[in-house]
Amino acid sequence: MGGGVTAIEQTEAARPRGTRLPRRARRNQLLGAAQEVFVAQGYHAAAMDDIAERAGVSKPVLYQHFPGKLDLYLALLDQHCENLLQAVRAALASTSDNKLRVAATMDAYFGYVEDDGGAFRLVFESDLTNEPAVRERVDKVTLECADAICEVIAEDTGLSKAESMLLASGLGGLAQVVARYWLHSDGGVPREKAVQLLTSLAWRGIAGFPLHGAEGH
Repeated sequence: MGGGVTAIEQTEAARPRGTRLPRRARRNQLLGAAQEVFVAQGYHAAAMDDIAERAGVSKPVLYQHFPGKLDLYLALLDQHCENLLQAVRAALASTSDNKLRVAATMDAYFGYVEDDGGAFRLVFESDLTNEPAVRERVDKVTLECADAICEVIAEDTGLSKAESMLLASGLGGLAQVVARYWLHSDGGVPREKAVQLLTSLAWRGIAGFPLHGAEGH
């Protein structure tokens, strides 16, 4: 997403054992290694030994940056929740045409689940959802994404904040659930077609609310 260097790519670039790295680079390296391990094994099965080995560092080095496994997981979760939020905001800001906004927002969710080394699983398919700090972050990013969509709906339709938030939560939830289903399906529908179908469904609903102060959509 966004064309930047992912944590995993940073890990690959910085993996050789014994290399002394600046603190920020080392932290990024460790986060990349942790992401690989958490995505592959799940939180409960992952061990700090596995992460240190994947990063090519000793456990004391790992503990210098992260006091424990949960601290590592939460740091990754913060990073990838922010990635999703920024993707949704960028989609909403990419055009003033509301049908294209819907398409861009749907595509942002598809891009999020498809890319970045399976990081979406840390957010939406975590085996740690009973941990309050994890649940809080997942709920927060879900709310923030809905709130970003809500602002556009409220501005364009004149609906109340509560009404707009209800619709926004529906659109965000639709995008997330369908994108995840699509990723785990047999691949029978190409991404572009899947986004088109979902956009058509969502647009038929949201277009029923006329623009505030205008006759058209």
